[in-house]
Amino acid sequence: MNLLQIILKNIKNRPVRSVGLISLASMLSLAVLFGTIIVFALDRGFTSLESRLGADIMVVPYEAATKSSLENIVLQGNAGYFYMNGDVVDQIEALPGVGKITAQYYLASVSASCCSIPVQIIGYDPETDFVITPWITHSNGTAPGYMDVVVGNDLNAFVGDKMTFYGQEVRVAAKLDKTGTAYDTAVFTTHDTIKTLIEASLSKKLNEYSNINAGNVVSCVLIKTADGYNVDEVLHFVNKATKKTKAVRTREMISGIANSLSGISKITFILIILAWMITLLIMVAAFVVMTNERKKEFAIIRIAGASEKKLTRMILLEGLFMGLCGGIIGAAAGLIIVLPFNGFMAQILGLPFLLPNAARVLLVIAGAIILTAAAGAFASGFAAYRISKYDIGTIIRSEV
Repeated sequence: MNLLQIILKNIKNRPVRSVGLISLASMLSLAVLFGTIIVFALDRGFTSLESRLGADIMVVPYEAATKSSLENIVLQGNAGYFYMNGDVVDQIEALPGVGKITAQYYLASVSASCCSIPVQIIGYDPETDFVITPWITHSNGTAPGYMDVVVGNDLNAFVGDKMTFYGQEVRVAAKLDKTGTAYDTAVFTTHDTIKTLIEASLSKKLNEYSNINAGNVVSCVLIKTADGYNVDEVLHFVNKATKKTKAVRTREMISGIANSLSGISKITFILIILAWMITLLIMVAAFVVMTNERKKEFAIIRIAGASEKKLTRMILLEGLFMGLCGGIIGAAAGLIIVLPFNGFMAQILGLPFLLPNAARVLLVIAGAIILTAAAGAFASGFAAYRISKYDIGTIIRSEV
């Protein structure tokens, strides 16, 4: 009988102990994989959000700047809207230090054929835009024409489909790549189209801003500073020159999200380390108890001719095997939890959440399994070291 057969027989002959140790190992693997993927998903979601910004400064109506929902609407695409006079774009464009400038227009639908909740509609000017157009191009999408829209990745709408907003029918021209933010459930269109939709919302008396002129309003102005100017200088120029508006640094707006992400990441890593240490201690204790119970068995194996090195290798490989089995089971359980329910987790966390790519997921799986197998090997190795210190004769006499 070879060493592997002996190990498998030992595991089979002690099912309760073996199942308990494998379960401990699987919980460790689950904690490592689950926690690591969450941290990576939050980091990737935040990176995706940063790439969506593309501007140094945002200018919004002053009333909107005081609302706690501003960041969610502007940065993450949650449903909401506000307006200011469109003349502000020309005023800002004439200021020193303004490099690129473009306007965006917001409107939240009452309902849509694609979903049961309000959808954020974001309009942009294709001639001046430097934020949304690169995203559409990167997604291999077609730029929308009049009464065309580009939909977020999570919407149940596809190229060629028809959607209706405020009684106006639009055609889906492209579908965007996933971002891990609420932009995945948003709709994008040109400024001409969204002005038509705003007019439709006004005519149906479904717009909170009943006295606006749909042809001369904007929701947000995005600014890229010119070379030779810093952001604070331009920010000062804008706030001094425009009335009833508020210019803010985009970096300041995402600082709260960055702090939340940093806090969650630190807590998650601390919990992973604690879980690993606690599980390792329990596994070491379990293997020590197990070897104490099997002292006579090990002594007989030594008397039968097995060397101390072979006995140590047998105990070590037994722990490694159970750690490996537990690692695979835990990693599989983690994937079953993470992959189907990542959208639910994103809602709970309330932060940009984008699962890592397949290569990184495989790397995390491998890491969780290796770490768990190493914990099993360490625990059994510690127990093997203890048993090697026992005197065979003393063990046999004490057990007679």
